[in-house]
Amino acid sequence: MQTFLVGGAVRDALLGRPVKDHDWVVIGADPAAMLAAGFIPVGQDFPVFLHPQTHEEYALARTERKTAPGYHGFAFHAAPDVTLEQDLARRDLTINAMAQDAQGQLIDPYGGQRDLAAKVLRHVSPAFGEDPVRILRLARFAARFSDFSVAPETLALMQTMVAQGEVDALVAERVWQEISRGLMEAQPSRMFEVLRACGALARLCPELDRLFGVPQPAQHHPEIDTGVHALIVIDRAAAEQGPLDLRYACLCHDLGKGLTAPELLPRHIGHEGLSAKLAKQLSERWRVPNECKELAELVAREHTHVHQSGDFGPEARLRLMERCDAWRRPERFALMLWACECDARGRLGLEDRAYPQRQQLLNDLARLQALDLSLVSAQALAEGKTGPAIGRAVQAARLAALQASSA
Repeated sequence: MQTFLVGGAVRDALLGRPVKDHDWVVIGADPAAMLAAGFIPVGQDFPVFLHPQTHEEYALARTERKTAPGYHGFAFHAAPDVTLEQDLARRDLTINAMAQDAQGQLIDPYGGQRDLAAKVLRHVSPAFGEDPVRILRLARFAARFSDFSVAPETLALMQTMVAQGEVDALVAERVWQEISRGLMEAQPSRMFEVLRACGALARLCPELDRLFGVPQPAQHHPEIDTGVHALIVIDRAAAEQGPLDLRYACLCHDLGKGLTAPELLPRHIGHEGLSAKLAKQLSERWRVPNECKELAELVAREHTHVHQSGDFGPEARLRLMERCDAWRRPERFALMLWACECDARGRLGLEDRAYPQRQQLLNDLARLQALDLSLVSAQALAEGKTGPAIGRAVQAARLAALQASSA
């Protein structure tokens, strides 16, 4: 019975990156031996155990073979006679197929260290083509290691997998799991570029895929291409360390521009409402969390109004905040304004331009939150007002506060 450190911990140590998780492979053992040693079983599909002290994962070495389409269609074989090289051979990328023994000796049968040095994402074996999740994982690694390229033979294999319909077998939860993790990497645009290059983006997110090649007015968008703009905006949110719901909203904010009639280009009149509908459609298909779904729809619907709000009077700014439910959802309103700033600055050569609209609307909201509306309601009641009339009195007090600040 031997144990080896494997996968990401070995890779990240070689790269000089922080090692977050330690995964171990056990050679020459069976489940009975693991239980006898005090390990806690947790694996459902194949034997995985938690160390009794460290609670790190220890998996018995295994092989796998394809039995059906999709990523569930696998049969696993775990036995004491499975070698370390056989276990590493089933892994996705060479950079993830290295191991280290108890003495710190590197075991690298598939050239992972070479590919780390060359900054290449390369599949270990043709078995990569049996699991469509690996397309998503590779794209996610491209977002993390943004200066790595995809080996030409690996990209060709991914294209073949897409053509054979493997990607269509992915379930929504697994797609979102990988996409959401990729969105939180340092350069999320790389994930979508890789998915587009292999044809998977058109299958998984046609709403985003069809933005590429669609022009926008050059005076507002020097990058011109709508798809390119979308990726710049996502990277802007990542550069500012934005949370997942912000990054997802940035992904969805202009989806409607892919449906603009050709004769109207490069203008996109009414794209906001279309974008909100497509954002909802995508969120439901991927089954994204509600906070991501709601923010994406709000940003898609209102981002143009926020951009224009610097020219709004108090009445229009108040209506904007009412539509955004700013009083009850101030945190979401602040995230929406952040996404709008990412949109405004996510344009070629305009990354550092000022965006006073965000702070102005935050200041407006702070003024309205400082109002003592209980006094307004009490006064309205004293005047004999009820129901909607009290609501109008509250709205009038809010408007008066904004007018005073604009005077």
